[in-house]
Amino acid sequence: MTASDKGSKGDRQDESGPVIKHCLDGAGIRWMKYAVVPDEKQAIMDILREWTEEGLDLILTTGGTGLAPRDITPDATVAIADRLVPGISEVIRAEGMKKTPMAMLSRAVAVVRQNTLIINLPGSPKAVTESLEVIRPALSHAIETLRGESAECARRD
Repeated sequence: MTASDKGSKGDRQDESGPVIKHCLDGAGIRWMKYAVVPDEKQAIMDILREWTEEGLDLILTTGGTGLAPRDITPDATVAIADRLVPGISEVIRAEGMKKTPMAMLSRAVAVVRQNTLIINLPGSPKAVTESLEVIRPALSHAIETLRGESAECARRD
């Protein structure tokens, strides 16, 4: 799901959504849904609720995670969340800081609603790619755990 006022009106081409699709295809994760919605809290909440009700395992959002007045994707995400998953957004910001100090301005969150993992990603295509590279190794395990298919997280040496 891309949050973009201009993109939802057709005034701007969404570049980050297709980058997410490309990265997911490369990770063997099947792409199911796609939407571009305006930077409106209710519109974002509605699509996140709809997709979790449909039983999607993973929802990735892009856009609306900064400090601008209309950047409300994290607020909408938290509003529908059952639980927070802070480690995901923390690692995205930490790795982003290695490339730009602006990464610290991200308000992106990761949450669980029902059995769906929802992760806010930045709006830039480059930052989306970099973020997905960082979290990709944990996505399958996170999804399996939410499905109740994997409860063992400890490493055995």
